Amino acid sequence: MQLFCPSCSNCLTVSRTPASEAHPTGANRLECRTCPYQFMLEKRYFERRNMKRKEVEDVMGGQGAWDNVDQTDVQCPTEDCEGTKAFFMQLQIRSADEPMTLFYKVNSSLLNVSPDRY
Repeated sequence: MQLFCPSCSNCLTVSRTPASEAHPTGANRLECRTCPYQFMLEKRYFERRNMKRKEVEDVMGGQGAWDNVDQTDVQCPTEDCEGTKAFFMQLQIRSADEPMTLFYKVNSSLLNVSPDRY
């Protein structure tokens, strides 16, 4: 299907024609917004593309990210946890003018504590 105007190379948009005898409810068309070109859509068009997922790098640093991190005495905020020690690391995941984000790990569960909450 043609997505760009053959005369001026601008992107075509889908619009509806006014009602006429041939099309009492109007018909769909691809039209150019800068020149008088239009392409009537006489049948249904359907196109499906399966996109390939990109491989995502581990933001937290992978398997060894929690090996040599600092620890502190703190009560876990979840109700079911009895942990009193937490491992933590700070990451700059926002822009430089924002504070660093703290990540706590208590009993193998990862908690994200944003500085905005305090």
